[in-house]
Parts: sequence; C-alpha cells; structure tokens
Amino acid sequence: MKKILIGLVLAILIVPVCMGEKPIRPAHTYSIVAFDAKTGQLGVAVQSHWFSVGSIVSWAESGVGAIATQSFVEASYGPLGLELMRAGKSSEEALAALIKADKNEDVRQVAMVDAKGRVAAHTGKNCISEAGHYVGDGFSCQANMMLKNTVWEAMANAFRNTQGELADKLLAALEAAQAEGGDIRGKQSAALIVVKGKSSGVWWEDRLYDLRIEDHPAPVKELRRLLNLNKAYNHMNMGDEYLTENKVEEAMKAYTKAMEMHPDNAEMIFWPAVTLAATGNVAKSLPLFKKVFAMDTNWAILLTRLPEVGQFPKDQELMKKILSVAPEKQKQK
Repeated sequence: MKKILIGLVLAILIVPVCMGEKPIRPAHTYSIVAFDAKTGQLGVAVQSHWFSVGSIVSWAESGVGAIATQSFVEASYGPLGLELMRAGKSSEEALAALIKADKNEDVRQVAMVDAKGRVAAHTGKNCISEAGHYVGDGFSCQANMMLKNTVWEAMANAFRNTQGELADKLLAALEAAQAEGGDIRGKQSAALIVVKGKSSGVWWEDRLYDLRIEDHPAPVKELRRLLNLNKAYNHMNMGDEYLTENKVEEAMKAYTKAMEMHPDNAEMIFWPAVTLAATGNVAKSLPLFKKVFAMDTNWAILLTRLPEVGQFPKDQELMKKILSVAPEKQKQK
C-alpha cells in the first residue's frame, strides 16, 4: 500500500513540471546543499549575479531535505522535490523522477540531499560553461556560468576543511567559490538556509538560519556579517527563554555572550541591563544603561514604558537612579 501511495504522489507531483511551455527563468549561479551527520541539520547556500536568488534557488525542510535548483531554473524542483522526499523517496529517486518529466532537463542544474545524507546532482549538457558539480559525502557543490571550471571543487575542499556549524561550512564554500573567480558576470545576491535535523511540526521554529541578501555589491561578505549577527541574536533568544523559566544566571550568560559578539549593538546591551536591574544587580546594570543611553536617548524613554506592562519593577527610586546616567537632555525631560 505504501508503494502505491508514493506512486500516486509521484504521478500527481510531476505533472506541473511538464505542463505546457513557459518562459525559462535564468539563475546562473553557484550553490551547495549539505547534511550534517552529527546534528542531522540540512542546509543550502547560494550566490548569483541575479536579483533575489534565494527566492527561487534554495529550498529546505527539517527532517526532509535541502535542494538547490538553478541554471535556467525550474523553481518547482524545490517544492516537488521536498514533497517526494517527504513521501519516502530518496534524493536520487526524487531528482530522477523530476528530470524524467522535464522537457528542458538539458538546461537545468539541480542538487538534492535528503535527511539520511544521500545526495543527488544533475548538470544538464546545455548549462552555460563553465558548469559542473562535485558530489561528496553528504554534500554537493554545483555551479554554472563560472569564470573557471575549478569553482565546484574549491567549494568542496572549503566545505570539508572548515570547522564549526553547518552554516559556517556552507558559507565557507561560497567564499571559496568567489575566491576562485565565481560567477563570470560578478556578484549580486546570496542566501543561506539551515534547518534542524528533526522536525518539530512547526516549520518556522525548525529554521536555524534563514538569511537572504537580495541585492548587494558584495553579497557573500554581507551574508557572513548577517550570519555572525544571527548567531548573537540566537544567544539573545536563548537568554529570553531562560528568563521565562526564571533561570536568571543562565539568561545572563547567554546575554553576555551576545554582547561579547556585538559590543556596539544597543539591543544586546539594553535588555541584559534591564534584566540585571530588575533582579537587584543595579550597580552592574548602570554602566550598560549609560552606554546604551549614550547611543540613543530613546532607550531611556523605552525603559520608562516597561513598568506599565509588567516588564520592569514599578519602583520610582530605581527608575530615577537608572535615568541619572542618561545624557543631560534626557534627565531634564
């Protein structure tokens, strides 16, 4: 019965790929899909000289797989490939079925990795050179319209030799591609998605990273900046979760880590200061409040609004003491 159901799903899903003729949308680019055997995480990263490349090339679902569909892109390879893998097909089976149903497979470049780390890739014979792919253990690097035919192997080497989270390894592959010459036309947009290995049933909570650079003179560099910022905010979010559980010490450790990563980010200074003051560590909070108020006095105004919604103690003396470290023009209000 399971095989019959999967067969029906396959028959239904491949129809949109071969229905009629429609304009082919180009997205010449380089990308990587990968599986992390230690964490089960799945991810995809991409860069192209094309606006908003992440909106059509990169696809990933927790517990299912990750897909990059590019060259003269058929975006439906993304959702249909995920649906097939969700129904029990391997990445190889899913990709083979979609290619078989595609009249324009010769201009497609697609890579898929499933939740078991199985990888499949296809580079059509009419993809614009330099074009090719490299399939490794749990990952695939693919590129087309490159300056050099060494790009995909350089990506593979960078991925294998980079330590850290899957997101770090994916981004290292993009950086290696750019260092090798990258897209012959230059740079414009980039994207990175990393999802958890096991689905919680709530897809937006399963996305560990979901970053897109729509248009930028140095998209991969900007993606690196955002990834580092995202990591810091992950610590902030962790601190918030600890705080809701009344684990103040753990919350402050997480907040402090975020502050260390981005010491000039006002958001990451203000809320730890609020937590310290609200839990009786006023002396430690004052230097932080002073720093953030100096950045923008509106933070002092925000602080005065927190007690009315139960986010800070209703203590006039405490408020007065904290506001005393604000710039003079704020004290006079």
